[in-house]
Amino acid sequence: MHKILQPADFVAALEPSLRRAARIARECDGRLPNTPKSDEVSKVKAALTRADLECQEAILEAIWEHCPGVSLRAEEDTPSVGRFPEHAPAMVVIDPIDGTLHFYLEQGGPYAIIVGLAIGKQYDAALVALPREKIAFESVRGGGARMVDADGTRQPAVLHNTARRVLVSHGLDPAAVAVLRERGYEVQRACGGAISVAPMIPGVCAGLRVANNDPPNVSIRGRVGVLIAREAGAIAIREDGGEFPDDIEEPARTLLVAGNRDHLAALEAAVGAISTT
Repeated sequence: MHKILQPADFVAALEPSLRRAARIARECDGRLPNTPKSDEVSKVKAALTRADLECQEAILEAIWEHCPGVSLRAEEDTPSVGRFPEHAPAMVVIDPIDGTLHFYLEQGGPYAIIVGLAIGKQYDAALVALPREKIAFESVRGGGARMVDADGTRQPAVLHNTARRVLVSHGLDPAAVAVLRERGYEVQRACGGAISVAPMIPGVCAGLRVANNDPPNVSIRGRVGVLIAREAGAIAIREDGGEFPDDIEEPARTLLVAGNRDHLAALEAAVGAISTT
């Protein structure tokens, strides 16, 4: 029986591999063709590049070295996936390139690399890298949040409440976008992983994720960064005003994350525009 790696040790062990994966993604950025997965219906789900595969394997190497007894929820079917048990007390969730089609290939906004450690039904450790921005964020439950530069330098993650830029889902209802712009915000599309850590990204104050899958639900990968945002002091709720769930299996159609209540109110107004149009 493999011992479960403690969350803080997990983050320390995985952070170098996350930076390695980010370097791989940057080196390939803008140079790779799309080689779609044949078993997916939507273009978004089918999008695949060599960077997805190489980034995931770089992360899996570190997981196998430090915590081979975890189960996996990996986005891609790469060679190392089969080495891990199907069921275990702890699960690692990976998305090697979150936003492959719209944000990596089409360069429509920030893409992300996501790694989360779930023990039971909640994340206890989280890492989210934004390779194009050359930053990453990490946290453990109850341990605060840190920003990591491309060279590995850590500093406490801070909220950028004076900024006026909001990251939103691709395809967000134009009525919601209009509400944000009327309130003086710049609106930028981004992948779900970037949205989940939006208030900590320099120049960004909030993020709005509205799921468009069927049934609409923020994926477990898109929830990893919520732990980091909350550990930095951000507010994360769903459209009914309730706290965004810690339980990774509890349904949630929307994620509203902001550094303060004023920005949160703008996100709520935007979501309200969706429901009335």
